Amino acid sequence: MLSIPELYELFRQYPAVCTDTRQLTPGCLFFALKGDHFDGNRFAAKALEAGAAYSIVDDPACVAGERCLLVADVLTALQQLANHHRWRFDIPVIAIGGSNGKTTTKELVAAVLSSHYPCHFTKGNFNNHIGVPLTLLAMPADTEVAVIEMGTNQPGDIEQLCRIAEPTHGLLTNIGKEHLEGFGDLTGVKKAEGELYRYLARHDGWIFVNLSEKYLPAMTRRYARTIGYIRAAALEARDDEDIIAVMPTGVAPFVSAAFIADHSGEVIEIDTQLVGHHNFNNVMTAIALGIYFKVPPGRIKSALESYWPSNNRSQLVRRDSNTILLDAYNANPSSVRPALESLRAMAGDKKIAILGDMLELGADSLREHEAIMRFAARMKPDMLVLVGPEFGRTGYAKFKALHFPDTAAAKKWFDSRHFEDCTFLIKGSRGMRLEQLLA
Repeated sequence: MLSIPELYELFRQYPAVCTDTRQLTPGCLFFALKGDHFDGNRFAAKALEAGAAYSIVDDPACVAGERCLLVADVLTALQQLANHHRWRFDIPVIAIGGSNGKTTTKELVAAVLSSHYPCHFTKGNFNNHIGVPLTLLAMPADTEVAVIEMGTNQPGDIEQLCRIAEPTHGLLTNIGKEHLEGFGDLTGVKKAEGELYRYLARHDGWIFVNLSEKYLPAMTRRYARTIGYIRAAALEARDDEDIIAVMPTGVAPFVSAAFIADHSGEVIEIDTQLVGHHNFNNVMTAIALGIYFKVPPGRIKSALESYWPSNNRSQLVRRDSNTILLDAYNANPSSVRPALESLRAMAGDKKIAILGDMLELGADSLREHEAIMRFAARMKPDMLVLVGPEFGRTGYAKFKALHFPDTAAAKKWFDSRHFEDCTFLIKGSRGMRLEQLLA
């Protein structure tokens, strides 16, 4: 049975790690993970044939030759190997969790820190029990700061990821109604996301706190090692090293912000390519971490102004004479409301909101969909379009909303219409794939 130190010596010789034979690179270590519908052990020999240096397996029956190495459990070995590698680096490791905006915040923080330091960060949304180890194992030798996104859909997830990555710093973007099938209610969400705070407190880590965000100040009140940042109505020379102030200067449609660079009182103004009130918090977080980690103010400004959203997250798309706010990567009650508020604040004479089902809300699903429908109606779009079976269970007709059972049906309607000078919001859970409306 291979030990973790022995496996790490092998990793130093073959530092590429792969878990999918379809994406295998020659000379990698193939970890034969198991899932609900597959067993990676069955692909160990195929991985070697495709060029893997070694296959790491946990089924003795699949050990075919000296290049198949046996461990007690492949997933555990991958996680322990990642932790072993993490401790080769005496650097700040920043964990980012929260209900909404994790990936955008991670991208913005990484953009700011990368402008001044060799920074390694989570690619895409590799934020789970497999993605976090893979992110750590991809960390180059010259890394001076790491930004690790951490996701959760059940209690204990964040604690496990913290044990793997052992962050020195961390933050939660916000607390909202997410994955209620796993958490039950908002109290459950707070407890699960709060695992990051509790881990950092136990290990003398530092917690960044958005003092303008509901729930977070109370959740961190008893922790001593905190750095606060706040949405300010006006800027004054900084005299409190523990609180960083950022002032919104515009959100119609793009987020603009200002902050004081240092004790000189110089005001730095930033104009981003991000849309919507909710993205101000993400920008503010990146500014706060840039200030804390002593990134020069000019670099903070250039990093944030040059960042363009992608992957269906708050993307502003122009199509003919129409403007489309495409935010179809994720949706829950806490993220749909600010998206609708952003639509209302945007310029344009004709506003159309297209909302897809919010998935994984458990027993509260119907109630939450009805509440969002009522909120959407109060925002008074010129047209409200609902997509999915959950919205179909609501009393949408009395709000004069259109409803389609799925995205395919909505696309037929969308393609059959001629829209001119309209402003759209397209928002739904990833599983709804509402971006296909634009395909």
